[in-house]
Amino acid sequence: MELKNVIDIALTAGEILLANGAETYRIEDTVVKICEAYGFTGECLSMSNGLLLSVEQSGVDKVTSMKKVNKKHVDLYRIELINSFSRQICEKSLSYEEAKKILDDIKKAPKFTLSVRIMAACMTGFIYTLFFNGSLLDGISSIIICLITYVILEKISELGFFQFLEFYLSGLLIGGGSILSEMLISSINKHNVITGAIMILLPGVVLTNGIKDILYGDFSSGVAKFFEAMIVIIAVSAGIGTSLIIYLKGM
Repeated sequence: MELKNVIDIALTAGEILLANGAETYRIEDTVVKICEAYGFTGECLSMSNGLLLSVEQSGVDKVTSMKKVNKKHVDLYRIELINSFSRQICEKSLSYEEAKKILDDIKKAPKFTLSVRIMAACMTGFIYTLFFNGSLLDGISSIIICLITYVILEKISELGFFQFLEFYLSGLLIGGGSILSEMLISSINKHNVITGAIMILLPGVVLTNGIKDILYGDFSSGVAKFFEAMIVIIAVSAGIGTSLIIYLKGM
């Protein structure tokens, strides 16, 4: 297979991994193994927002390519599909057309619908509210707040605002909704509702992957992921804190 085609396949696989929240070592290892499966020697550097790949073969000049990745989220299903794809290539080299078709299918793989994601968010808020000693009323209040917050967060994301503002407003909604719930029904504890509802916003996978990258020695990408998660946590905390301050000053 031609060198440019191998680079295209390897970088596309790496792009999907990076865009869907994979760890740095997994991205670099997958890209290099795909190159080796076609008889090329590759070196890959994964950064927080892009990939750098250098490939060479005996008697052929080294070629370096870059792929930038802007939109990122967490999708473990697509990561698993790429893992299976790389194992398939290592066992049996696929043609360029076959490999590209599989990668295109992975990119187009169905996502969970908005209604399913809203249901999962509401269930998460309800369970964690009960887990943190909340009452059944606290859990029901958390369901309503999670539903409203998740829908509004989706709409804000579509408008293209920067991430800090998105999560700040989401935290403000959770804090304000929890306070309003307690004001309407005195038996509801706003602190329990807040504790359960914020679980739908916390970037657990990103934070965990950042720590794993640091432990594996990938300090630049690990620190970037860690601080990305911290920015989200700070934004949510600031939003909730703002709503509580407004409430206390109005009392």
